[in-house]
Amino acid sequence: MANPIAPLLRLPLVQNLTRDVLLSLPPERAHRTTILALRLGAVPEPAMPDGPELATQIAGLELVNPLGMGAGFDKNGEVPQALSTLGFGMVEIGTVTPRPQSGNPRPRLVRLGDRDAVINRMGFNNEGHERVLRRIEGLRMKAMLGVNIGANKQSDDFVADFVLGVRRFADAADYLAVNVSSPNTPGLRNLQAAEALRRLLGEVLAERARARTHVPVFLKLAPDLSETEMDDIAAVIGASDLDGIIATNTTISRDAVAGHALAGEPGGLSGAPIFALTTRRLAQMRLRLGKDMPIIGVGGIHSAESAIAKIEAGADAIQLYTAMVFSGLGLVDDIKAGLVAEVKKRGCGSVAGLRDARVEDWAAGRVSLA
Repeated sequence: MANPIAPLLRLPLVQNLTRDVLLSLPPERAHRTTILALRLGAVPEPAMPDGPELATQIAGLELVNPLGMGAGFDKNGEVPQALSTLGFGMVEIGTVTPRPQSGNPRPRLVRLGDRDAVINRMGFNNEGHERVLRRIEGLRMKAMLGVNIGANKQSDDFVADFVLGVRRFADAADYLAVNVSSPNTPGLRNLQAAEALRRLLGEVLAERARARTHVPVFLKLAPDLSETEMDDIAAVIGASDLDGIIATNTTISRDAVAGHALAGEPGGLSGAPIFALTTRRLAQMRLRLGKDMPIIGVGGIHSAESAIAKIEAGADAIQLYTAMVFSGLGLVDDIKAGLVAEVKKRGCGSVAGLRDARVEDWAAGRVSLA
């Protein structure tokens, strides 16, 4: 049955008013209000169906379009169906840890409104494996469902927590994302070091091999990596059966917002200012991992132009989150329309034809958005 309020939700006046009201609220309250609205059915349907130009294959997954909702928005798997209806090709929930945890003390979410950016230090606040699993088991929807798995802050063994995440969600998710790149769990990023990463991937992928379903596993990386660190990571990945990477998470760098009054707030910076950094890291990892490694590009996407650039830099599929805080739900349709227009303009058949068009330029820092 069609949602009777869906047409109203597509009106620009309604979307702009909704966005402005949410931006007037404290950030975490605005986020919770959005989740509750989606749970209650306040979901504008896509302006147009996904055409063949948007169909995307990545790690054996068939996406109706390459645009995904990134992890962090729906931490507890409350609204994946609503996000699918909104028009995403994939929806990544989490980060989910084995045991529930409340996260870091509030306030822990800061808007840099004049930069379309956010600093978060949430600390993996979530309801834990068991409750989230019960919520998503048996869920069927048009979008592919990803579960972003993490480790509890007080865990004695982060790797064991990731292994348990694979065991719990392998049969419920279309793919898993191993999040070793959040800056808000002390010590977590150390798992990106070569020896630690080798052990992590070995145990995670061994657990995946024991599951009834061969679920694709992606590794989510930080943008704050040196050339040597990227070389080491690429070597470890190349010797494993990892299905792909997600490039990248938030950054602890403040170069992109230097001088801003809130730049000193601790946590991970996301949003438009980090687009250049994350896209360069994406391209650099594409060159290191080769053409066949699936990569999901995330970080700073805020328009159709930036989505196209992320794919040109080597992404097979893309994710966003922060931009919707400032642009609203209509951004999903805008980006997909822009992708279709670009595919038709270049005559390349599908978004896959856009991939790698400027990967070397992005990797070398020779290009940026106008």
